[in-house]
Amino acid sequence: MTAFTLMVQGTTSDAGKSTLVAGLCRVLARRGVRVAPFKPQNMALNSAVTADGGEIGRAQAVQALACGLEPHTDMNPVLLKPNTDVGAQVIVHGRALANMDARDYHDYKRIAREAVLASYARLCARFETVVVEGAGSPAEINLREGDIANMGFAEAVDCPVILVADIDRGGVFAHLVGTLALLSESERARVKGFVINRFRGDLGLLEPGLRWLEEYTGKPVLGVLPYLHGLHLEAEDAIAPAQETDAEALRVVVPVLPRISNHTDFDPLRLHPQVDLRFVPLAETMPGCDLVILPGSKSVRADLGALRAHGWERALQRHLRYGGKVLGICGGFQMLGRLLRDPHGIEGPCGESPGLGLLDCTTTLEPQKRLANVHGTLAFADARVRGYEIHAGCTRGTGLDRPFAHLAHGTDGAVSADGQVMGTYVHGLFEDPSACDALLRWAGLVEAASPDYHARREADIDRLADAVTAHLDLDAVFGGKVHQ
Repeated sequence: MTAFTLMVQGTTSDAGKSTLVAGLCRVLARRGVRVAPFKPQNMALNSAVTADGGEIGRAQAVQALACGLEPHTDMNPVLLKPNTDVGAQVIVHGRALANMDARDYHDYKRIAREAVLASYARLCARFETVVVEGAGSPAEINLREGDIANMGFAEAVDCPVILVADIDRGGVFAHLVGTLALLSESERARVKGFVINRFRGDLGLLEPGLRWLEEYTGKPVLGVLPYLHGLHLEAEDAIAPAQETDAEALRVVVPVLPRISNHTDFDPLRLHPQVDLRFVPLAETMPGCDLVILPGSKSVRADLGALRAHGWERALQRHLRYGGKVLGICGGFQMLGRLLRDPHGIEGPCGESPGLGLLDCTTTLEPQKRLANVHGTLAFADARVRGYEIHAGCTRGTGLDRPFAHLAHGTDGAVSADGQVMGTYVHGLFEDPSACDALLRWAGLVEAASPDYHARREADIDRLADAVTAHLDLDAVFGGKVHQ
């Protein structure tokens, strides 16, 4: 393996690992370096379908775009999708293998390690540089045995590590010093320096702390990245706050289900100047709005039960009586039908649950998951649609005679007879301005004018790369191993 490998680890979750890897990937790609992202093990409910027909974490798909590449399953060989507080679906090389609790997966790590190293070897054979993202923190002592996500991987492939911390959280020096102190001697030796993320203010006031950190640890500060206001990169898991919108904006509500998945579906709406998008916890009363979107879910029956328990079924019925619209995506679409069956225990105990009864269809969860990138046209408007499908359910019924979309492989989804309720399996609906405009007009926004979401994402990746170039010592970061 001749590829230069650099690993980015964080002092905490959401410290900026995904962001820094994306920025470094775009910097290298601009220089003509054949670079690929890699995350050995990911735990996330936001995922993407790859060019080779598998499933990986959403952050690695964005990092692939930063490299100018199509996402591939080798970029994230192990993906864990939590479906309970103690268990997750285990996806290896893009394919779901089984549901495991934490103890079962701990025993499985030896096999998972083989998958990780096989994917890494294939990337090294194809690319000049591999930029690796760790998971959580390397200082999680209880997870160190058999680790494949952080220092266990770095030690196995003998690569240098950069440690990133988020100063906006507070306690940045304690995070960095404490993390370093909890590493073994050999692990500390491979940490080549620190990056401080999301700094706002006068850098001169931070300088004494930076000097102290370098003297105390013997490690250099490789750079301080500024807080980039308004920067948008699709999140691995965290739900981003809503943006300020015009008072006349279309009001859209998304209930935050306990196992909400692929909430990145709504990023184009969150960034839309004509849309007031609100993620609303189930414990709160559903506010008045024009459109309710039921999102994807990793545990559809359980999340539907939670929705009911908090009174949202009655609220949805009232919303429809007053002329509001309802859209269900993937798991949300399944909830809209008459019945949900899980005879094999795919997402929990075997059994069935009554649906919301807003569409005339029934869903049965099946072991084989459908993974596909799709395109076509909306059935109710002259608008193209592109996106992807990730679901284990098969939906049947007369409601599908009024489809939501005509896709290359056939019809998708359903529309109620009165046109107030729609359901679809297509994620990423709102990324194409044509489909987004049509859906917003259906929901009541007469003069919809959706911005180009893909152009916005590209511009923000470039903006991030500009900041990385300006504020990091890239010679030190890459150790002279990457040509300029």
